[in-house]
Amino acid sequence: MRKYERLRNLREDSDMTQAQVGKYLHITQRSYAHYEAGTREIPIEILIELANLYQVNLDYLVGRTNIKDRLPM
Repeated sequence: MRKYERLRNLREDSDMTQAQVGKYLHITQRSYAHYEAGTREIPIEILIELANLYQVNLDYLVGRTNIKDRLPM
């Protein structure tokens, strides 16, 4: 598993706590902390919600690209 540094960076850049993100996702702070630390796999539904929250594309979120922009629908 990998550590999702970008999740932490995006959360901190948005001035949010892990508890706030957990609340947005309808999960506990502890569950979210596991995702951020890379100790649990992140379900695709959660990744999509995080991409929506931070207004970035999924590839950026998981470190596949450095381009944050969302793709046009």
